[in-house]
This record gives sequence, C-alpha cells and structure tokens, in this order.
Amino acid sequence: MRFSDWLCKGLGGSDLMMNRFFDNSPIGRTLITLVIAAAGAALAYALNLPVYMLTGPAIAVSLAGLVGLRVQIDPRFRDVCFVVLGLTVGAGFSHEALGTMIRWPVAFAVISLLTWATMLGCRAVLERGFGFACNTALLAGAPGHLSFVIAMAESSGRDVVRISVTQSVRLLMLTLVVPFLALAMGVDLSGAVTLQGVGWPLWVLGVLAVLAVIASRLLTLWRVHAPLLIGAMLVTGVWQLSGVAPGVMPQWLALPAYVALGALIGTRFSGISAADLLRNLAAGLAITGVAVVFAGIAAVLVAVALGMPASHVLLAFAPGGLETMIAMGVVLGVAPGFVAACHITRLMVLSVLLPVMARKR
Repeated sequence: MRFSDWLCKGLGGSDLMMNRFFDNSPIGRTLITLVIAAAGAALAYALNLPVYMLTGPAIAVSLAGLVGLRVQIDPRFRDVCFVVLGLTVGAGFSHEALGTMIRWPVAFAVISLLTWATMLGCRAVLERGFGFACNTALLAGAPGHLSFVIAMAESSGRDVVRISVTQSVRLLMLTLVVPFLALAMGVDLSGAVTLQGVGWPLWVLGVLAVLAVIASRLLTLWRVHAPLLIGAMLVTGVWQLSGVAPGVMPQWLALPAYVALGALIGTRFSGISAADLLRNLAAGLAITGVAVVFAGIAAVLVAVALGMPASHVLLAFAPGGLETMIAMGVVLGVAPGFVAACHITRLMVLSVLLPVMARKR
C-alpha cells in the first residue's frame, strides 16, 4: 500500500478524489511531506540527535524521496516558513553583537579565499578521483549557490543530473555533520532549540511579518539572496535594538518552521533514482570532506584572530544552505548577523568566481 493510500484510509476515506489530492496536489504532497518530517523529528528527538528538528526531517524526507514518494514543500508555505525563521533569527540581535562587527572584515577576507581554495580542491578531487569533466567538476564542487550552479549547467550543456546529485549529497551531509562537529568542539546542544524569553504577542508578529515582506521586496530589487529570510532578520534586528516591545518568536511557530526547513532539505532527493545516487554518492561525500576540512582549518585561524569560539566560525564558514546554516546558528547561539554576512559573502564570491573559472577552462 502506498503512503498516500494509507494516509487516506487513516483519515476515513480512500476514494479516488482523496488519492488524487495527495498524489497530484502540491498541498497534498506538502501535507504528506510534513507528516514524514514530523515523524523524523520525533524519532531524532527520541534518539537524542543534535538539532533534531532539522536533522530528523532531512533524513526522513530524503529517504522517502529516494524510495519514490513525491515529497514536496509548496513554495507559498516555504516562503511563510522563511519569514518565521528570519524573525526567529533576528530576535538574537543585540547591542553587544554590534560591538563585534568592527572585526568581521577579517572573516570576510578569509571566507573569500576559502571559497576559492575549496573550489580548486573539490574540482581536483572530482576530476582525478571520479572522472568528472573539467567544467562539470567545477560546478559539481562549487561550495554553494545551487540554483546558480544548476542554471549554469543547463545553459552550458553539462551533466545536470550528476551535478545536482553531487550537490544535494553535499547539502544533506553538511546539515548532518555540522551539529556533530559542534558537539565534538564542546558546544552544549541539550538546551533549548530557540531563543528563550517572552514571546511576541500576535499584533507584534503581524507588524513584523508585514515589514519583513516589504523589506524582502526591496532586497529582491537589489538581487540579495534569500530575501524573505534576510529581510525578516533585518526588520527584527532593528525592532529589537529599538527597544519597542522586544521579545522572541514563540516556540509554537519556530519549531514547525525548523521542521519544514529540514523537510525542504530532504526534498532535493525527490525524483533522483537509486542508480544516480549510488553513482555519485562517493563524489558527494568526497567534496563534503574537502569542504569540511578546509572550513575547519580556516575557522580555527579566524577564531583565534577574532577571539570567537571555533564552532561559531565553523558554522559561518561551512558551505551549507544559507537558510539552514543561519537557522542552525540560533541553536548554537551564534551572532545571527555574523553567520548571515559570511554566507552572503560566500555566495557573492561564487557569483563572480564560477563564470570566470568556467570561462578560463
């Protein structure tokens, strides 16, 4: 029995209309995906996995996609979750965080060099170890900017499937590896997964959400990455610093948004065949290892120079998904502005380096 059939029966009906709803409707597929994600989060919590609200759904939805289920997160629901996550992260802005900003340019310079070095290292590994063509290796080993990478692959006639599978493995593995690295570095992940404090009332949430959407429109005009997330962060940061009704995102909103983000990571494996995954799994794991080693070395050096915990800098330097790494920063207690600024810098550097390096090859 298919999962959609089982779910329909559990809801009290198994007629054709219900099956079509869960199989063909984006809303139906989103509901199925969220059920799987919630089950994954519950299991990860029971197993005491770090950052369970992200790692559990990411694993569960990835496995569901690989066995053939049509997992999906509706873009409209995704955008709502990005606003909630942005408001959650932005609540961590403080006057103390502003005092450290003067030292951040050092990190920006290092992450620019790190991005270039990681691209060279991953490309060499894929070419020499796995037989990738030169430009296919360049795009498959790029540390981030997946949508830009896929667009370049399609326009240049490269092996899109091989590139997308390798990149998807990298994103999933970084989501799983970074929390365990943080544990190894002594970070306590057993506490609360969201900021503690008085939750905002509904009227504040409504005002912040409207302002966040307006800010995202402006950021879209300026071609800023993840405009909904960044716009919500900026709006909330200004709100917190102003002292007008400060507070935090209520957990009843924040936790479901984290689970949805974990599910979104897992949906990257929807439609990927087992053969394609097995053919490129080792390559994805290899570039993940290169990225983690390079980011770890750079993070230790910058942490010593800036007097910051190495785990915090590692999160800012790890080439995972922008939204995922920023959201994970809340759990690790990292200054949200620092993580966001470093990842945006990495994406900007990639936007320049990828076309230049591809043209030279």
